[in-house]
Amino acid sequence: MAGRGAEEHPHGADRLCEAGDRVYSRAVRRGRVARTDAEQVPCLLELALLHPDPDDMAWLVPTSPQEVMTRLLRGVYDEVSASQRRVGSAVAAFEWYAGLGRRLNALAAPVEGSAIRVLDGLSRIQAAMDEATEACTSEVLTVQPGGIRREAELTEGLHRALALRGRGVRMRDLYTHVARHGQGLLNYLELMGDTVEARTLDEVIDRLILFDRTVAFIPANADRTMALELRHPALVEYLVTVFERLWRLAIPLTAPLPDTGIEGISHREQSIAALLAEGHQDAVIAERLGISVRTCRAHIARLSETLGAASRTQLGVRIAQVGLDGHRALTAPDQEPPTVR
Repeated sequence: MAGRGAEEHPHGADRLCEAGDRVYSRAVRRGRVARTDAEQVPCLLELALLHPDPDDMAWLVPTSPQEVMTRLLRGVYDEVSASQRRVGSAVAAFEWYAGLGRRLNALAAPVEGSAIRVLDGLSRIQAAMDEATEACTSEVLTVQPGGIRREAELTEGLHRALALRGRGVRMRDLYTHVARHGQGLLNYLELMGDTVEARTLDEVIDRLILFDRTVAFIPANADRTMALELRHPALVEYLVTVFERLWRLAIPLTAPLPDTGIEGISHREQSIAALLAEGHQDAVIAERLGISVRTCRAHIARLSETLGAASRTQLGVRIAQVGLDGHRALTAPDQEPPTVR
């Protein structure tokens, strides 16, 4: 019976069928529905949107919409995290292969239009970016990691942004939440008007620029003196998918950041706690969130004080106990929560 129901209702909680929508909405409004009313929508039980009323098994009670939303967002977050790890692995692999090619001195002159081109030196990177800008006709997607962007960084590509605006090209930019505090970014967005839409996240992947979903640029080494120009359709489409998933999770720059829901813990500290639970060192956390190591350590000290932790190990326990590691209430009593190194 369950198998037939899944075939007749092939969907997830993010896109209910019409009958499922109607029954679940009624259950939320009334607090419960009769089990017979849900016989035609087994999907609601399979997706755990309805479950038996322990006081009367002839009735079904709904899972709260807030819990369903949390479940959906956690699934999207896990997908994006996996995508970020795969992008990082791909960039590391590209860098390794590029370095191997330089050591062997076997790289021929780059062929125009090749699927992957290594751009060595800032002048070559800028020239390739200018060329892509001139050819762009509809859309630019960018991911800008780091914290508050310096005026020099913003003006570096301003001529390209103004040229794109002049041709009616739409732009969408992703930044970290820290960038909200930079006046330079606000001035840039005011200058660009409604041509640019900006959103922010706790953390983003490394720098990414996509033109018309046909060519992408990503860093090829740590100091960004080398870049990869990608034109392979599969690679570009993959990077577009990563961007769109991050975009759906991001918060518009014009909207306030949401409350963390945990008294005494700021949005920034919640992000730091999650990265601490993953085992990252202070310098790595600071880099990923676009803040200084000193600021990062000040936040960690405040976290320890707020959670009543006397050591880094105890801080890891407290983070897991209150759910700041992203897995609220999932630690079993007989399991040892992860430690923070």
